Amino acid sequence: MLFAAFCTDKDDHLNVRMDNRPAHLDFLGAKGDEIVYAGPTLKDDGETPGGSLIIFEAEDLASARDWIAGDPYAKAGLFSDVQVRPWKKVLGAGF
Repeated sequence: MLFAAFCTDKDDHLNVRMDNRPAHLDFLGAKGDEIVYAGPTLKDDGETPGGSLIIFEAEDLASARDWIAGDPYAKAGLFSDVQVRPWKKVLGAGF
């Protein structure tokens, strides 16, 4: 089943994001084919990271929440809010 994780960074935590980025990328790289899309959401300036959007496969909602909780960004306390929801592919490139 597919899930979408919407993660919002805490204000003034860009340094936490940058300090943990290599571990975060290693974590995502180890997930291989489970990830459909992943990348930062941006603040209004269109350049500064302000969160993350990850669409990925997991067995169920509990597993999906555990998956996101294992992300080094989450472990470092970067996020002020995390929402994980089931997601269904309908339209778009590659669908």
